[in-house]
Amino acid sequence: MARTRAHVYVSGTVQGVYFRATTREEARERGVEGWVRNLEDGRVEEVFEGEQADVESMVEFCHEGSEAARVEDVDVTNEDPEGEGRFRVRR
Repeated sequence: MARTRAHVYVSGTVQGVYFRATTREEARERGVEGWVRNLEDGRVEEVFEGEQADVESMVEFCHEGSEAARVEDVDVTNEDPEGEGRFRVRR
């Protein structure tokens, strides 16, 4: 199976609503590697690496996010995998 990588920026009400923690849980359930972090401009930045179907599933998750999130936009760039390791929340 081919591995893929998606670099994602999510905007809207996505900070302070458990977006990062929920993303980490969802990614670990799917066996997706990478990370998530808040940006100073209010967006959330994420990198997902894994099997294509699992990464696509995580990108779809970003359109909804956590229960309290209100996603306005999701910007996705596909990149070459870099071998991220276990999914984590970055500070």
